[in-house]
Amino acid sequence: MASIFTKIVRGEIPCHRVAESEDYLAFLDIRPLSTGHTLVIPKKEVDYFFDLDDDYLGRLMIFAKKVAKALEAVVPCERIGVSVVGLEVPHAHVHLIPINKVSDMSFERTPLDLSSEELADLAGRIFREFSQS
Repeated sequence: MASIFTKIVRGEIPCHRVAESEDYLAFLDIRPLSTGHTLVIPKKEVDYFFDLDDDYLGRLMIFAKKVAKALEAVVPCERIGVSVVGLEVPHAHVHLIPINKVSDMSFERTPLDLSSEELADLAGRIFREFSQS
């Protein structure tokens, strides 16, 4: 059975896309730890992050870096935190989280409640910034 992320890649489930390439997709987390919390995924469904082949993993991280730079330009923050947890969805992914302190990365925090309109506006701004890089 396809993961929820594979369904997003196929367009079966909507998302707020911030960047896309032939092999990778980045979209806003709908339960963000901070404004701009973004998920970066390979379009190829692979459950465990470290099962991605070296070249594909390397290109995923280069794509994530470009997304992080766009995110940083749009969302005021000290840094973009990076987390690979891998337990919540059986599809390799990277969390890019705008942070000002280490505790901003805690997945035990209550997620923000952002409206669909807020997410769409933010996604559009990040997408435009990504497209200009």
